[in-house]
Amino acid sequence: MAEASTAVATPVAPSMPKRPGTLKRLLREPIAAIALLVVVILVLAALLAPWLSPTGPYDNDLSVSLTVPGTPGMMLGADGQGRNMITRLLYGLRSTLLMGVASVLLGGTVGALVGFAAAFYRRVDGLLMRIMDMLLSFPAILFGLAIAAIMGPGIFTIILALSIATVPLMARIVRGSALVVMRQDYIEAARATGMSDARLIMRHLAPNCLSPLFVFATLRFGQVILLGSALSFLGLGAQAPTAELGAMASEGRDFLFFAPHIAVIPCLVIFTIVLAFNLLGDALRDALDPRLRV
Repeated sequence: MAEASTAVATPVAPSMPKRPGTLKRLLREPIAAIALLVVVILVLAALLAPWLSPTGPYDNDLSVSLTVPGTPGMMLGADGQGRNMITRLLYGLRSTLLMGVASVLLGGTVGALVGFAAAFYRRVDGLLMRIMDMLLSFPAILFGLAIAAIMGPGIFTIILALSIATVPLMARIVRGSALVVMRQDYIEAARATGMSDARLIMRHLAPNCLSPLFVFATLRFGQVILLGSALSFLGLGAQAPTAELGAMASEGRDFLFFAPHIAVIPCLVIFTIVLAFNLLGDALRDALDPRLRV
């Protein structure tokens, strides 16, 4: 009698659904997608300013000064010196974004190093954090006034002031994230293998702190643009004839009642930049939060 062979079915674990990447999660949200599109358009406009501008950045024609928006050949009008507002906005956008990027990169890098050092070397934690607390007690505008008094006004003055103001904020964010990572088992395992401090920080600690760092940098960028424009409005930033959005808004004060577009249009561009980066930062925070991943 032939025995019936029975096939034993091996249970197969159900495959986990593939989680969408960060970019896909961002694009899934309409507001985040619009904010990202606006940021890309602004960056491209700043990079391509020499090719998109209808005139040179310093070309002026006093015969068309204070031309209103909608005039043929000058869709956004002209300023008090007869310079095309489209050209001024493109080059002003370039200066403003450069100021923001340089401030966040410089201040964020120094702040991140301080935060990692405070979390990893606990003996210097108290000293470093007290220095950061001292820096936090001074507003960015005060830094700008002090540095301008020493070095004179200019874009570099604003970059330096905003970088110093960014250092303690980034240091606190990085320190808090690093302290959480330092309690993980794989950090102790890496220590047990004799891994050097520098390699441990670069290979295990820093990569696991990138998410909050990126979110803070995106949100901070909008704040830096707003603060930098305010400092330029006070005359501490780019000096004439260099185009910068805050300085352009300041120049338009003299014509506010009969040519408001000179001040209003740069302010609208600043508003758009800040709003886009704030919305993008909020969406990036949600996309990188593991509790909200599906």
